[in-house]
Amino acid sequence: MDKFESIRAFTQVVVSGGFAAAAREMGVSRSTVNKLVINLENELGVQLLQRSTRQVNPTTTGLAFYERCTNILAELESAELAVSQMQEEPKGTLKINAPMSFGTSHLASVVADFIALHPELQVQLTLDDRFIDPIAEGFDITVRISEFKESASLVSQAIATVERVLCASPEYVEKYGNLGHPKELRDRSCLHYGYLATGNQWKLIGHDGEHTFTVNGSLCSNNGEVLRDAAVKGLGIALLPTFIVEQELQQKKLQTILPDYHPPELCLYLAYPLNRHLSIKIKLFTEFLQKNLNIKSLNKIMQTEEY
Repeated sequence: MDKFESIRAFTQVVVSGGFAAAAREMGVSRSTVNKLVINLENELGVQLLQRSTRQVNPTTTGLAFYERCTNILAELESAELAVSQMQEEPKGTLKINAPMSFGTSHLASVVADFIALHPELQVQLTLDDRFIDPIAEGFDITVRISEFKESASLVSQAIATVERVLCASPEYVEKYGNLGHPKELRDRSCLHYGYLATGNQWKLIGHDGEHTFTVNGSLCSNNGEVLRDAAVKGLGIALLPTFIVEQELQQKKLQTILPDYHPPELCLYLAYPLNRHLSIKIKLFTEFLQKNLNIKSLNKIMQTEEY
């Protein structure tokens, strides 16, 4: 039995969530994957996977073994790449997930330029505003814009900070009046983002400290462009990244509300599974994104050491 092939099959089943999905990813039959995993369990003398008719999950022992195996396979992948001299020209598929607004307005052109530099690499870019699980859904890299979060199962690579602004249309301000203090937002129509970890709670920081409060309004959406367009139409006050509303602010379709109070900055960062940390595809894409991301409204591009 090829032990490394059995380990690869086992880890792929965990990542894919099932034998059929793992087989498709590996390009082999389901029975082959099943046989490899059974042989591995027999050799180790333990049950690694809990099987049912609907799903496959690692046992406690299997999960611990999986975490060790991902590091081993990553080291093996790195060694194989070095021997085959693939560091300079990556091949295969790079699966990227990113938020819809950021993906269409800024990431798409960077990805196109990256592909042009590496013609033997295939990129699958999926744009989705859901907060996904990269491991469960099989993504190599997930681009996130949120508070920076570290995970035991993911590597997080900060790229830039993202400024946000509180804004509304001039027509809305003329009709309902301007605001002098954040507490007045409780009585206003606030257009809020549906997938924030804080729900419909907003935080603003000013000379008199932090103010956290619950907002309500006529629209809640998981897409920033939807909220921006609603704000332009005078439906309420929105709290959005400046890269989404920069043009509308310049054209005076929107104006800043409570300019002396600022929401906490968000972070644009990449998240990828632990077993990808030595992948040349991820390394090259991360470096390329840092060098070529051109967003004036991002506060600063973070300079990070190579990993």
